[in-house]
Amino acid sequence: MAPTPLLGSRTLDRQTARTLPPGPKLPTLAQTVLFASHRKTFFPRMREKYGDVFTIRLVPSSRVCVVLSRPEHIKEVFGSPPAVMHAGEGNTVLEPIMGSHSLLLLDDEDHVRMRKQLMPAFSGPALRGYAGMVHELAKAEVAKWPTGTPFKMHQRMRNLTLEIILQVIFGVTDVDRLNTLRPLLDKIVSVSPVIMLGGFYPPLLKVRPWKTFLDTQQRIDEILYDEIAGRRETFAGRNDVLSRLLAAGNWSDVELRDQLVTLLLAGHETTATAMAWAFHELARRPADLEFGQRAADAGADDELEAIVKEALRLHPVVYQVGRRLTETADVAGYRLPRGTTIMAAIGLVQRDGEHFPNPKDFRPQRFLSDDPPAPGTWIPFGGGARRCIGAGFSLMEGTEILRAALTAFNFQAPNPEPEPAQPKNVTLVPRHGAEVTVTHR
Repeated sequence: MAPTPLLGSRTLDRQTARTLPPGPKLPTLAQTVLFASHRKTFFPRMREKYGDVFTIRLVPSSRVCVVLSRPEHIKEVFGSPPAVMHAGEGNTVLEPIMGSHSLLLLDDEDHVRMRKQLMPAFSGPALRGYAGMVHELAKAEVAKWPTGTPFKMHQRMRNLTLEIILQVIFGVTDVDRLNTLRPLLDKIVSVSPVIMLGGFYPPLLKVRPWKTFLDTQQRIDEILYDEIAGRRETFAGRNDVLSRLLAAGNWSDVELRDQLVTLLLAGHETTATAMAWAFHELARRPADLEFGQRAADAGADDELEAIVKEALRLHPVVYQVGRRLTETADVAGYRLPRGTTIMAAIGLVQRDGEHFPNPKDFRPQRFLSDDPPAPGTWIPFGGGARRCIGAGFSLMEGTEILRAALTAFNFQAPNPEPEPAQPKNVTLVPRHGAEVTVTHR
């Protein structure tokens, strides 16, 4: 099926433009820069000026993006038929990296089929089976931390989540292969927006630095295809994600490769950043640190998970998620034409005092009270048919990382002030790396 044309400068007529939600009149390039570099402040200012629903225009093609900040409006989007609200079409820039079979790039029946094949590897029993492996890897990482000397937690978490992907998701156990893959995968997960432009302009892929990136990707693919071929003969009884996928579905090698790379890119920086923010907050707040340590000592998983959830609420790693309308539809009180990009502003919802009293405070107990956050107000993993399939894995991973770290160390923040966020591709990361100091308990 041909992709839905973007609603933008070439397809938006004046009459339709007058019916769109209000928004800034700044040039498209200026709006794009503000969105890319300052969305955590740009979106709140736009909401304050134009209301809960506003329109911005972004490159390419001065595309029309309608931003939603009310849970009931976002629920309309997440609850709409997936055939009307395409998510995969908005991710086509990722195809040269993730591959055409990536779950993030698929829509309609293809997405349903692929998601159904992936689900068994992320079920409750499967997650419980991974928890022990994640905990052991977390303990090994924690044992390397220097005591009494400040270090950047974000990089430590990036190292750990990469190791978890290698061993728990890919199931790689050979030491030589692990040593070969680590630096190669680090280059892939550190992909810059400049490299991603190759998805919009394919001729760039033939010259440096894009060709260098694709050469690295090809080396990784060779190893992954070799790993897949070997695993097809030996997956029985193994407990990693790749082995569970082989046991549960009928996959081609290309489909498996694309899902593994998708899990790598979608699950590495996001979880690493969420946990860096969690440790940043605990290091600044002795009472919350003590709360977490008691939970870790007692094996209180719900309380440890609440710390992860509150870090994701206060510091949403992904500030917004998008859909593309495949037909004209009524959304948030507006009649929006085909091709409109809809943005659900996760960051605006989760920082709204109407839904979260004292929204700037770090309070894990929000998720443990008799009056927890209302449905649709905590949405770091999106929602509906496109909710992140790795959400449960991410929360389990964060719980096990906290357990390993909090049973071993006390934490302090060299700088007690809140650390600002800065954009890194589609994520918002700690500007100074979430610096902490640890001492043995």
